[in-house]
Amino acid sequence: MDEETEPPEQTEQAEQPATGSVVCARCGTTAEGDAVPVTWLSSVEDGRRLHFCESCARLHIRAIESRLDSLWW
Repeated sequence: MDEETEPPEQTEQAEQPATGSVVCARCGTTAEGDAVPVTWLSSVEDGRRLHFCESCARLHIRAIESRLDSLWW
């Protein structure tokens, strides 16, 4: 890919805060409400469910369609 990006920080915390809201695993954007928006991408990597906002999904669509783990984006 041509764009320079930093890999998401790998933490031992769950991707959802205690309030139940959904957070983008790449940029930290919080979704409105408790449900995952239909425009967000869900992925299971290393047994963990990750959610990516629409902006991050659009930016990295080639890597996603190539089935690369988010660490490679």
